[in-house]
Amino acid sequence: MKTTTRARWIVVAIVVAALALLGALTGSGDDEPVAAPSTMTVSATTVSATATPTPALSTTVASTQPAPTATPPSTPAPTTSPAPTTTVAPAAGPVATTRWILGGIAIKGRAPKTGYERSEFGPAWTDDVAVAGGHNGCDTRNDILRRDLTVTSTKPGTRDCVVLTGVLHDPYTGTRIDFTRGRRTSSAVQIDHVVALNDAWQKGAQQIGEVRRRMLANDPLNLLAVDGPANNQKGAGDAATWLPSNKAFRCRYVALQTHVKARYHLWMTSAERDAIVRILSGCSDAQVGAIG
Repeated sequence: MKTTTRARWIVVAIVVAALALLGALTGSGDDEPVAAPSTMTVSATTVSATATPTPALSTTVASTQPAPTATPPSTPAPTTSPAPTTTVAPAAGPVATTRWILGGIAIKGRAPKTGYERSEFGPAWTDDVAVAGGHNGCDTRNDILRRDLTVTSTKPGTRDCVVLTGVLHDPYTGTRIDFTRGRRTSSAVQIDHVVALNDAWQKGAQQIGEVRRRMLANDPLNLLAVDGPANNQKGAGDAATWLPSNKAFRCRYVALQTHVKARYHLWMTSAERDAIVRILSGCSDAQVGAIG
């Protein structure tokens, strides 16, 4: 009986010891319980699904702030030099403009007359030219007679082209000439080349080609209806060797020569240029008048 009781107590003691050991192994020893891993995962998922993303800082600034003002460079940009005054015509009257054009004309000596023929400038008074009055169905001589004469009458059936009569107030002599077309009378009024063709030939016209020479010979800028004897006296003279006896016309005369030579890239001699400079020095804008 005693043996049985002792055995029971031994069994009880073993059970109590075993329970104590088991408690030591399963207890954490901390006051705070440890959250289960599954709970943490659920929380993280919930936050990521419901949170509103914050816009990036650079995007917010770009959409709400005005663009920064550009800062000027510390070194100023280089100043552009003005174009040379010789490339721009002056805003001035006829005298100043003519002087400016004169300054751009080359000064050289005369070339030889070798090879000069009137035919080098095309058929006389041809209408086949690309200048004012060209291809209008009327020859150049009659174009100028209609322009420069007053009280004109024209031949019937010529579309008012051929001038039969008129009055010329001659610019070279300052006299009045009554013009009547006819074999013996027409020469009283001649059409003068302000820059004589022979003079032009010796001062660059040899190089400008036949087409340009034809234009020079028929350009109204280079043509005047004048007194026949005065035109014969002039011949191929330039401003240094011949001037109109009508001094009131000299200003316009040398201005016309200057403009023609510039238009057709002809040169002058130094004596010719000096004569033109001298005359222009005493001219008014009214005496030169509009040229073009």
